[in-house]
Amino acid sequence: MRWTRKDLLTMRELDAGEIVLLVDTAASLQEIATREIKKVPALRGKTVVNLFYEPSTRTRTSFEIAGKWLSADVVNFSASGSSASKGESFVDTAKNIAAMSPDVVVVRHSSAGAAELLARELSCSIVNAGDGAHEHPTQALLDLLTIREHKGHFDGLHVTIVGDITNSRVARSNIHGMKKLGMTVTVAGPPTLIPPFVQELGVKVSHRLEDAIRDVDVIMMLRLQHERMQNGLIPSLREYSRYWGLTLDKLTKHARPDVLIMHPGPVNRGIELSPEVADGPYSVILDQVAKGVAVRMGVLLLLAGSKAEGAA
Repeated sequence: MRWTRKDLLTMRELDAGEIVLLVDTAASLQEIATREIKKVPALRGKTVVNLFYEPSTRTRTSFEIAGKWLSADVVNFSASGSSASKGESFVDTAKNIAAMSPDVVVVRHSSAGAAELLARELSCSIVNAGDGAHEHPTQALLDLLTIREHKGHFDGLHVTIVGDITNSRVARSNIHGMKKLGMTVTVAGPPTLIPPFVQELGVKVSHRLEDAIRDVDVIMMLRLQHERMQNGLIPSLREYSRYWGLTLDKLTKHARPDVLIMHPGPVNRGIELSPEVADGPYSVILDQVAKGVAVRMGVLLLLAGSKAEGAA
């Protein structure tokens, strides 16, 4: 199967074959991280711009590393140090960057649909690195790669996603991807953090952590987003941690011994996860981070590399 899309905007728009192609491509690139010289010439002469309007550690850094390992020229843009701070609009900023002929623009923005807007306006490839509470496709892809490497397959696996489902772009992208690959998905959290339409996505809903983690293959804990908790959606952090924080005691009493514990980061230790769980043998959190570089290499290679093949 060949990659034919100009952009990577959502998991929702991809079919199962495209998702597997992205995961397979990333898997084939993982060995670059083990080399003494971590550099291949696949994207030499290509330019990647990281256009980030929100803070990021893992996503931004891994896109930068991914581009550089593929020999692309990588330019990092931060809204706080640009003309955006002087009042320039998002689209005008993007058009000015596009006038400099980049091959790929990776964009993170607080507004849902921001990446799709750029994809319509610009001729270069656009990668959505997170748009508001909408989607975060490369996070879902690295999660899927991590799951397959540890479990060996997708079909028939049961995943529980716990926490702030309403505000989570990670949850949305993972739900779309996992369902298309034959996985069963349960979402769990306080009723105030579960969107009313979520069952329309084909997931089960649980409002008790102990029930949600029983007999599942993967538990994905989500970050409690303090910046979005201004409306009294939870009584207190202490109460959330008591009922929804995953401790070693809850894990050993209610979960399977071969369960995987995942988290997209950053982790609020002592709230979503106890340190014993975050750093324990069930956790694959740092493996997710490592696979993020491979996934983003795969995405850049398929987008910029396919254009190079077409021009050849």
